[in-house]
Amino acid sequence: MNPSPQRRPTVSFPPQTSLLFAPFSSTASNAPFDRDIKKLQRENSLLTSIKYSVPDVSEYDYVRDEMACRLVDRLDDVKRHFPLALDIGSGCGHIYRAICRDDALSLEEEEKDGSNDISKADERFSGGVGGVRRLVQVDSCELVLRRDEEESESNVSTEEEQNRCATYRMVHDEELADGGKLPFPDGTFDLVISSGSLHWVNDLPGVMAEAKRVLKPDGCILLAIVGGSTLPELRSALVLAETERHGGVSPHVGPFTEGNDIGSLLTSAGFTLPTVDVDTIHIEYPNMMVLMEHIQRMGEGNACVQRRQGTLGWETFVAASAICEEMFSPPEEKDRGLVASMQVIYAIGWSPHENQPKPAARGSGTRTIGDISGMITKNKKEI
Repeated sequence: MNPSPQRRPTVSFPPQTSLLFAPFSSTASNAPFDRDIKKLQRENSLLTSIKYSVPDVSEYDYVRDEMACRLVDRLDDVKRHFPLALDIGSGCGHIYRAICRDDALSLEEEEKDGSNDISKADERFSGGVGGVRRLVQVDSCELVLRRDEEESESNVSTEEEQNRCATYRMVHDEELADGGKLPFPDGTFDLVISSGSLHWVNDLPGVMAEAKRVLKPDGCILLAIVGGSTLPELRSALVLAETERHGGVSPHVGPFTEGNDIGSLLTSAGFTLPTVDVDTIHIEYPNMMVLMEHIQRMGEGNACVQRRQGTLGWETFVAASAICEEMFSPPEEKDRGLVASMQVIYAIGWSPHENQPKPAARGSGTRTIGDISGMITKNKKEI
């Protein structure tokens, strides 16, 4: 996967870099992330693009768009319809655009799976991927949430796509700190979906519990979260360069969650039939400086509470860039460059319902693992 083409010969850090070293302003003493700084970073990523007259403000959306498309592809594999959906941490509408790009299942299939409980207000919408006819988008940053609100061509490209799914945007913090709740009654939505936003949330168990509360029985939660093995190249280069020049290290890439933790969170929140899979996206950049510029313009700068209070200095960044070029350049490329790795964790779970498959009672099995292993060995020999 390649980012957008090189736009200018000189790459510089955006003016908002100083926000990474601002004083901690979160209310939770043990929170790993500073949510106030993260909101400022996301706002300034958009304001910077406007200030410097970037022709297309969606130029840095390629990672989130890719994550959203891959997540919606998984939604398309579920043979069910979800007329009313909630997108937590929607950003500028990546999930909405992905849902609108294709039709739902046929009406005949919809009647078979019994998910045709559609309000009269939504009857005029044919339904996008997953049969979603109305999507509520929730995000903490109003500037990002409403970035494309008045630009219909940026949201969906054709009138046909506009008729597939309606949407409503609401400003609300995904953090749900101090016992906060989503502003919806119990059992409201058929689907809760989130892509590329929960990795900066401090209280993931609280978000999972609220998602279960607002889901109808047998409702679905579908997530795409940035995993802990994201940007190991940048981590390693900055650790080596900072240790050599400063005698110690500070966090530069967030302490993101692991795949097995997501499964445990879904189970602890009361979801059934959890399934987790992990994907890795490789992206080529000319050098580390371009990678860091793109991270800043995406609003994904360092928001760790324990971040360094002060700048590293250009000599440290130049050293880290040289380390990246030496250690992580594509082996077949003579002109060097950098291949960055991003781990994405996809997870699905279901709100409990009596009709869902249930495991047999413990001790009710009639065969042992040894019996099954012997049967497999015997079949192999016969083949």
